[in-house]
Amino acid sequence: MLSRRTLLAGSALTLLAGCSATPSGPPPGPPAVPVPTGSSPHPLHDPVTVQRMRSAARGTDVDLVLITPEGVPASGLPVCLALHGRGAGARTFLSLGVPELLTAAVRAGTPPFAVAALDGDHYWVDVGGADDPQRMLTDEVPGWLAARDLRPPAAVFGISMGGFGALRFARAHPDLKAVATASAALFVSWPDARSRKVFADEATWRAAEPLLHPDELHPGTLGVWCGESDPFLGADRKLVTAVSPKVSRFTPGKHDDAYWRGVLPEVLKFVGERLS
Repeated sequence: MLSRRTLLAGSALTLLAGCSATPSGPPPGPPAVPVPTGSSPHPLHDPVTVQRMRSAARGTDVDLVLITPEGVPASGLPVCLALHGRGAGARTFLSLGVPELLTAAVRAGTPPFAVAALDGDHYWVDVGGADDPQRMLTDEVPGWLAARDLRPPAAVFGISMGGFGALRFARAHPDLKAVATASAALFVSWPDARSRKVFADEATWRAAEPLLHPDELHPGTLGVWCGESDPFLGADRKLVTAVSPKVSRFTPGKHDDAYWRGVLPEVLKFVGERLS
């Protein structure tokens, strides 16, 4: 497996985790390592690994980035899914410093857990075309984690478009122990959503939009973070009003990686305390 130091040394290119256009050039870090063979578990030995997985649900290969606290045995750890923003990929969580921040959180007393980041698209929902990221998360990811001696996902965290996807995942998995969003890209109206040129029609958006299904979200497991200069601030405030989450933080910040790096320590602590 690739070491955390080797991966991070190659991460000079920062991927934007928000709603920008798809970045050009190679992704940060070296190429993914081969997928383990055989049916028995292959416990993780390095704090960071990247593997290229074939997703039948998405009809393509995806990166599976696994991050565990340094110095902590990975076997049997609970898992939080990490969903990236538009135009980014799973490796963006390396650029945002999650390996160091997770290790620091655990050393400060947060119960240890693993972060599993995947490549997704189009707000992490099925919009047709035989590409269904939610089915990948539900039907394929648990098996990928089990093959590495990790537990099934019990939490989810999403940034921007990934926040939309995290809330959609939470609606379908009410037993999750923690759901966290940062700068969640939510839409208060169909014209607003239509402008993104993602959803096939209004019915598709209405079925997926978290703001239209607040009764399917559980306040006690939800944490919402958003910058006060974020374009999605109004929509995120509507989410907080409708759901009354356990934690809601609106603090200075924009829709950018500087803000997300700033709130990640709080997010990781929130998730870890609930996964324990």
